Amino acid sequence: MTSIKTLLASLFLSLLLAGAALAGERININTADVDTIDRVLVNIGPSKAQAIVDYRKTHGAFKSVEQLALVKGIGLKTIEKNRDRISFGSDVARQPKALTAKPRAATPATRTANR
Repeated sequence: MTSIKTLLASLFLSLLLAGAALAGERININTADVDTIDRVLVNIGPSKAQAIVDYRKTHGAFKSVEQLALVKGIGLKTIEKNRDRISFGSDVARQPKALTAKPRAATPATRTANR
């Protein structure tokens, strides 16, 4: 009975640690340096990380993850493996824009109600 509890506890701990490892770190692909890109992204070594930085300097900021496929040596499989690790600046940019109240034009029904 003790061995089953130990086994279950170690299994739980392993799953907990694996979940934390899978969550991983996120980087801003438009500001990250070569070392950070190399460290955080899967299947990206120093040479591909340098290619990403060089492409960014030449062509400007990335606007989507798919644009990374334009970098020599970066394929769609690599992009998919890293999709959750890449950001493009503040997360506010990804959230829907707040609705701004615009004054509504008066309709005949509201004109008579306001009199």
